[in-house]
Amino acid sequence: MVQRVPQKKEKQRTVQGRRRTNTLKRRYFKKSRLKPKPIKRSVVKQQLQFPENQGSYEQGYQEGVVAAGELLLADHIPNDVIIPDLSASEAVAAGVQVLRKRGIPLLDPASVYEELNSALREKRPYAFIRLGDGELLTLAQDKLLTYEEVKRAGAFLPYSGVNVPDLAARDELASSIRVASLVGVPMSRHPHFQPLFFAALRAHGIDHQALKLTTSTMNYSLYELGLLMQLLKDRKTLVIGNVAEQLKQVLVEKGVEVAGVITPVRGYSDVGRVVAEAAAYEFDIALVAAGIAAIPIAVHLAGIRGKVTFDFGHLANRMAGLEHFERV
Repeated sequence: MVQRVPQKKEKQRTVQGRRRTNTLKRRYFKKSRLKPKPIKRSVVKQQLQFPENQGSYEQGYQEGVVAAGELLLADHIPNDVIIPDLSASEAVAAGVQVLRKRGIPLLDPASVYEELNSALREKRPYAFIRLGDGELLTLAQDKLLTYEEVKRAGAFLPYSGVNVPDLAARDELASSIRVASLVGVPMSRHPHFQPLFFAALRAHGIDHQALKLTTSTMNYSLYELGLLMQLLKDRKTLVIGNVAEQLKQVLVEKGVEVAGVITPVRGYSDVGRVVAEAAAYEFDIALVAAGIAAIPIAVHLAGIRGKVTFDFGHLANRMAGLEHFERV
């Protein structure tokens, strides 16, 4: 028979009518409350070393990138060969070179400048528009994404001028892309940028091979290279958008002749009024910074007046010294 060894009972005490066990844990917290331990300077110093903590995150991120690349590489290397010292980066670079024949040429800044300058010199219509996630999500309405999916992905759309659902804006954007002289496209591989661009074109039956393309940030490239100011020199410039007054001041200071200002632009629903008002001005080139509405404004104005129009985007905010956010 196994004899039961009597266990020592823990001391009991009553506090406000309740019995509490005087365990080591309770004694520790009691002692801690009575006498807080000072924080060591070395601990504080370690916690304040944010760059080192950030470095550990960056290290983990880089390790994840490398691991993913190696997994993809392992899936595609044949079993009957090994390739010495091959990195995932080298393999991707070699593969892209093979795929270049599938590539679509994009106009560089010098070529875009020459396109715009020639149109101005020859006084022929030319509409340069640019596509970002706002325009592409608008195009995706009820074609690729449900209204709720578009609203979730594009919470900024009302700020950009479109209140979902808006199929009229969707269809007019598609029509504008078909007839635009030059289309700026996003380089980002994020799902709502370049991948959505090609998917949206297919959904609307637009052949990308029929379009003349450049990058969607070409407005910034022209400005930073000094080509924009060359383009505007000795040309009457019409400024359209919610920061048109501020942009006008900057352009005038730089010696640009501003033919007029149209502001504000109250989203897509304001396109008709803005185009009618702009058509009354005498100008050579129109800079349109009006969110998603800039695309139909630029296309219609170029067609009606036979002028050059430029979807100027948030470059207007930047030049005017105002806060801006670019998603492309």
